[in-house]
Amino acid sequence: MSKVSTCLWFERDAEEAARFYTSLIPGSAIEHVQRSPAQWPGGEAGDVILVLFNLAGQSYQGLNGGNRADYGTAASISVTCKDQEEVNRLWAALTANGGSEIACGWLRDRWGVPWQIVPEIMVRLLADPDPAVAGRAFTAMTTMIKLDVAALEKAAAG
Repeated sequence: MSKVSTCLWFERDAEEAARFYTSLIPGSAIEHVQRSPAQWPGGEAGDVILVLFNLAGQSYQGLNGGNRADYGTAASISVTCKDQEEVNRLWAALTANGGSEIACGWLRDRWGVPWQIVPEIMVRLLADPDPAVAGRAFTAMTTMIKLDVAALEKAAAG
């Protein structure tokens, strides 16, 4: 068990969410499913109360709290993607079944958890030593919902 991990609150489907998330990100796994030893305010004995999992080595907990949480946008799960294919795959999976697009590479999955799906090239373009290149890439990003690698590269090139 990791000393520090992010805890995500779910109504009753933390295990389903953890299985879904770990299926999307290579090198991810469910580490432990804790069931309630007794009846509790959110459910019955034997119900899943906590799921420990990792996404590419980053530790998370999925907690079944008995009611839906509002995540806001102050925190998100950010995934750096190697290419447009990976961006598209994650975007489609995470926005399916009730997920929603936000802006600039942000989305919410069907549980309301905010995610940032960012191609590696975006990170490199924003760090370009030429401020004009970084500025053009940034401006292009602000007009997008899902980030588009080809459009970002074209904008950066001028």
